[in-house]
Amino acid sequence: MKKILILIIILLPINSFSSEKIINSLKNGKKVVFIRHAIAPGNGDPDNFDILDCSTQRNLNEKGRDQSKKIGEFFRSNKILFDKVLSSEWCRCKDTGIIAFGDIETFSALNSFYDARFSKNKDKQINQLKEYIKNWDGKKNLILITHYVVILEILGLGITSGEIIITNKNFELIGNIKTM
Repeated sequence: MKKILILIIILLPINSFSSEKIINSLKNGKKVVFIRHAIAPGNGDPDNFDILDCSTQRNLNEKGRDQSKKIGEFFRSNKILFDKVLSSEWCRCKDTGIIAFGDIETFSALNSFYDARFSKNKDKQINQLKEYIKNWDGKKNLILITHYVVILEILGLGITSGEIIITNKNFELIGNIKTM
C-alpha cells in the first residue's frame, strides 16, 4: 500500500497541471513542445566548461533525473506521439531527453547562450531554430529540450526546470505543464 501511495504522489504533479485540452491538442500532433532541462542545481556553467565533458558541466541531480522520468511518463501514459526529440548539446539537456524519451538528436541551435562566452551565438541560433521550426512538416509533435534563455528569447516566457510549453508552429501558446 505504501508503494502505491508513493507512486500516486510522484505522478500527481504532472496530472494536476495537465488539462484534457492540452493533452488532446498534443494527441492531434503538429505541436512544438519546448522543454526546459530538468533540475540541475546552480546557475550558468563552470569556467572549465567543455561541451564534450559532462564532468565540467552543471548536471541533473537526483530530483532532475526523477523529473525527467516524470516527463517521459507523461508522454507515454497519455499516448502522445512525436516525430523527433531534439536537444541542446549541453549534458543536462541531453540527459533530460535520454531519461524521458530514450532517443534524441542534438541540435546546436538549442544550446545555451546565457554565459558571455556563448552570447555571440544568440542571433544565429535563434534564426536557425525559427527556420527549422518553419520548415518542420511532421505529423506528430516536435520536442525541443533546451535552456531558459532560448525559451525566453523565442516565446518571451520565463519557465521553471522541467516545465513543458506547447505551441503551434507560429509560436502561439497552447498551454504549459509543470512537472514539479
